[in-house]
Amino acid sequence: FLGSHRFFREQELPLKSSFKQIKKLELEGKTLLFLGTKEKLLAVIAVSDQLRPETQEAINKLRHCGIKKLVMLTGDNKYTAKAIAKSIGIDEYYAELLPEDKLKIVNDLKDKYGFVAMVGDGINDAPALATASVGIAMGAAGTDVALETADMTLMTDNLNKLCETIILSKKTSRAVYQNIVFSLAVVGVLVISTVFGFLTLSLGILGHEGSALLVIANGMRLLKTRIV
Repeated sequence: FLGSHRFFREQELPLKSSFKQIKKLELEGKTLLFLGTKEKLLAVIAVSDQLRPETQEAINKLRHCGIKKLVMLTGDNKYTAKAIAKSIGIDEYYAELLPEDKLKIVNDLKDKYGFVAMVGDGINDAPALATASVGIAMGAAGTDVALETADMTLMTDNLNKLCETIILSKKTSRAVYQNIVFSLAVVGVLVISTVFGFLTLSLGILGHEGSALLVIANGMRLLKTRIV
């Protein structure tokens, strides 16, 4: 058998003989993979996740963007999750999760906070990405299932793009609202002018098409957005 600590416990496979060594490795924040038979444990493989260089900067930027709560969901053991969460300033963490566990936690967070964005790249993240208010998949390394399930896909694995996405989304929303208000105002003026006989056909066409060009120009301002 080859599997996680949880798998070996559920299958009641032998672990007692190496309990102290296993505990020591877990407390160091290592993720463990066990190899054994029904009679004995043959090997323990310990691996350690390496944080991406941009992770801490990305966390700081998300705080700056107004994200109030950062929660980490992981299938790793609780000691690994605790070590990573503490090192980068995560508010809460949940460890040793299966896909259905992540789904339940996202639903609980939605009930508590109202709006939840989920970022993921794996098959295990797909159910949580689907149920989150906004599911964001990491494009370059993401699985097909995650990419198809998410509402939004980042075309890079750079975590700093998350904050840029939030800022650009806010600017886009403002531009959409501005365009709607402006368009309705122009239509209102044209209708009133027509009713009272102030508007000729040529002026009506000019006002309508001119407002459309202004709406397009306002939207195109987003192309000049520079995010530091």
